[in-house]
Amino acid sequence: MSPIATNGGLSRRHLITAAGAVMAAPWIGAHAQGKIASGKTITIVVSYPPGGGADVMARTIAPRLEAALGQSVIVENRAGASGQLAAGHVARAAADGTTLLLDASSFAVNPSLFAKLPYNTATAFTPLAVLATFPNVLVCTPGFEARNVKDVIRLAKAGSLSYASSGNGSAQHLAGALFEQRAGVELTHVPYRGGAPAMNDVMGGQVPLFFANVASALGHIKAGKLRPLAVTSSLRTRALPEIPTMAEAGVPGYEVLEWNPVLAPAGIPADVKARLVAAVRKALEDAEVLGRIRQLGGDVFADASQQSAGQFIAAQQALWAKLIKDRHITTG
Repeated sequence: MSPIATNGGLSRRHLITAAGAVMAAPWIGAHAQGKIASGKTITIVVSYPPGGGADVMARTIAPRLEAALGQSVIVENRAGASGQLAAGHVARAAADGTTLLLDASSFAVNPSLFAKLPYNTATAFTPLAVLATFPNVLVCTPGFEARNVKDVIRLAKAGSLSYASSGNGSAQHLAGALFEQRAGVELTHVPYRGGAPAMNDVMGGQVPLFFANVASALGHIKAGKLRPLAVTSSLRTRALPEIPTMAEAGVPGYEVLEWNPVLAPAGIPADVKARLVAAVRKALEDAEVLGRIRQLGGDVFADASQQSAGQFIAAQQALWAKLIKDRHITTG
């Protein structure tokens, strides 16, 4: 997944409050009447392979959507091209609410990272929700001399310092590029073909730094194979409560999160959109869903409306477009 970086307003993670849930309940019930497209099966198309974060989110909410909507919901993985295959498929699907896209935050990065997409991101979709946000954590080789982020900045200014990523234009690459920009340093980017080999080389000492997903790094941190320096969220994470945020560690204004949007094709009827938004909101109130998100190191992002999800996604597209342009980031 690609990241989100923000500086306030929409950048804050919003937790669902009990009062909000109570107020939403009658509205949810009012829009749950009838079935979408005469009860046809609803397919959640996931932009990444089985077992990844987006897939886990889809399979966690699918049975809750099925219960809320009163019709079958299945998950279909269409991985490839940084989410473009799945997004292109949903963009071409019938606008009746039976085909949904569950993507990663790469959805907001792709328009600036690729010269041409098989769809228009701004016009081909109806945003329904952003499900959850997940921080990264800056980790280092256990024997690395830096004890904190200020040490990293000092070492970077004194000489060459490198960080690993899962590839050019990846979430880790963008997190590192934003760190360079906000901290006023230059790092050497070392791209790998995937997150696992990158993390393995950091644990082995070949590259000192890596902006890792909290869920994937947590076991290695507890085993002493990686040492955490800072989390990339604006608030500390439950998974690593003793680790400071990047802002606390000396880089103000830095926040990078990964997130999962749910979108439908453009042009779905207003009543269908309302039912889908209500069903997603209801799913996010489920205790098991909340527990799974927190197990992955994340927090629910509670959209007050479909419109706020669209505004949030558009803001992220603009924000990453500027960084990609300023830092001359490409996939090559």
